[in-house]
Amino acid sequence: MSTNLTQYDHYLASSGPAALVVREYLIPVEGADGVLFPPTFAAGDGFPGGYNIDSDPKGENIALIDSIGSQANRIEPMFAEPEYAALVPQVSIKAGAKTVSLLQAGHRAGDAIVRCSALQQELQDAFKKVLDGDASALAKIAPTSLVFGVWDSRDTQAKMPRLVASTIRAFNVVKLTRSAQYVPATDYVGGGLLDEPTDKTTKDSYSERGFVHVPATASHGGIIAKGGIRRDATLALTALNLISAGTGKDATLKLRRYILGLALVAFTRLPAGYLRQGTILVSDPDKPRKADEVYPTGERKACTVTHEAALEYAKEAAKAFGVGANREEPFDAERAKKDLQGKEGKAAAKAKK
Repeated sequence: MSTNLTQYDHYLASSGPAALVVREYLIPVEGADGVLFPPTFAAGDGFPGGYNIDSDPKGENIALIDSIGSQANRIEPMFAEPEYAALVPQVSIKAGAKTVSLLQAGHRAGDAIVRCSALQQELQDAFKKVLDGDASALAKIAPTSLVFGVWDSRDTQAKMPRLVASTIRAFNVVKLTRSAQYVPATDYVGGGLLDEPTDKTTKDSYSERGFVHVPATASHGGIIAKGGIRRDATLALTALNLISAGTGKDATLKLRRYILGLALVAFTRLPAGYLRQGTILVSDPDKPRKADEVYPTGERKACTVTHEAALEYAKEAAKAFGVGANREEPFDAERAKKDLQGKEGKAAAKAKK
């Protein structure tokens, strides 16, 4: 497949599309009327906890199946797979017996595990350059932070917007409950193996450790999506065109092409079907995927970029930009202590003030 580095330059032009959007209709592997399990969230700010289901006065509702952040955390690790690994520097932190890839760190280049390693100074310098309008140094260390967004909230406050955003929602859902009964392997108390519990603490302990019958009633039982399930994804080209390599036009073009290539690869790849226990989603064969280029005027044109074409383009753009070096650094406990002391010192100063 021949690849021309200029073939997607219209996405980088001021007259080009504002964004690429895709809508994918999904169904549970059991079928369109199958039960799926949304994530559960803790209670807070008036939210009672459990599934995130919003309703309107008409009685319709929408359930969140996978959030923007969760989708990003599922997609980003693809760049560690053999087919894509050469597109980005493979950077990891060795923390005890565990090695954590930067592609798996929750806050990406701004994560604590990266900040508490030999990368700390380099990333701080890179974030400072971002504040001055040059993202090239960050792209040499953590280019996917420019694709999926990053905020150095605990240091420089540098922030880059998310280019690729994806969310999965279910519509007009019926919420189900389920009940269960735990039955111990034997009657420990009745058989004289354990004493009869005489106080609540002991009873709770027996229950917690599995020595007595434990009923579980009306717990979360999943949902049925009567109105279907849809994944909406956006590649924000207008945000991509805010990324620059300082004042150099050629360097900025190479950087934007590189980040565009990564974004297109992430954007065009079909999402993984497994979300969590009880929730495996696949494409709905009766509702084809729809992808559009959306222009500032509101005009829409079909987006014909395939994943294969995006990958070939990304390889050429990465070669032209120059991918940063792979590296593994140890977690630095002393840096972590200083990081904590810095936080405590700021808190004390703020309280004193």
